[in-house]
This record gives sequence, structure tokens and C-alpha cells, in this order.
Amino acid sequence: MNSINLPMEGGCRCGRIRLQITKPPILTMACHCTGCQRMSSSAYSLSAAIPSDGFLVTKGEPVIGGLHGGAKHYFCPHCMSWMFTRPEGVDWFVNLRPTMLDDPSWFSPFVETYTSERLPWARTPAAHSFETFPPMEAYGALTQEFAESVAIEGAAGSGKQA
Repeated sequence: MNSINLPMEGGCRCGRIRLQITKPPILTMACHCTGCQRMSSSAYSLSAAIPSDGFLVTKGEPVIGGLHGGAKHYFCPHCMSWMFTRPEGVDWFVNLRPTMLDDPSWFSPFVETYTSERLPWARTPAAHSFETFPPMEAYGALTQEFAESVAIEGAAGSGKQA
């Protein structure tokens, strides 16, 4: 079981953008799609879906990068760190790159997506794998199972499970 201590703070590589999360993630993921591979310059991108009302940019102003359409990918305008994504039409959560947090040691992907595009050697400890995205009807059970697997500590979590 992972333990999340809230609130958490983080920022880009150069420190010009800072952020805070006060609510636990809804779900954690690794995406193997070629778009994420190129955006992250890695085998996959990591994300934690944070409720929008538990996410705040506390310093600086991120800029939109990536393909500039559909999902809005936010970057530091100076160091160009890919920090978070706001999916178009889905304003109730923010996909945070968890390695932007000062302490991402709690993070582990619960779901991996686009395994159909996975590099042959790339593996994660995700509990669930999908060739593309999970079907919409699967998200309820996935988020419930994830919530039951995570302990929340600190002021926002009061030591209770999510």
C-alpha cells in the first residue's frame, strides 16, 4: 500500500513554476503511447489524476506546449518541463506529472495504457494494463480499487484511506 501525505508541493526543474496538491489522486497511470514517449523523451509518461479543486499553481505561469490541440499540455516557459495536462472537455481533474512533486516516492502507476505501443523492454508494476485506454465503463471500478489501495495522511487526509 502506498501512503500519500497531503498537502504536497512541487515544481518544474528550474523552480520558476511551483504547484500544490491538497487532494489525493483519483488514479495513477503510465501511458506507453508514442505521443507520450515523444513528449516525455522516455519509454512512457507518468501521471496522477488530481481533482481540479485540489490542484493549484502557486508560483509562475505555465504555458501550453505539445500539439496545442485537444488536451492542453502545460510546461514551464523557461526550462520547458512538461508539468501537467488538462484534458479537453474534462475539467474536473488535472493529469499531473508526479515527478514534478518534491517527493514523488509514493507514486506507482496503478494502470498502464497503450501497451499496444509499448517499447518491448518497458515494464511497469501497474495492477491493470490496457492495449489502448480502458473502456469508459471500467473507470468506476478502477478508481474505487485504487482508492482502496492508498493510505492518505496529513491535514487533507486525516490519516484515513482515500
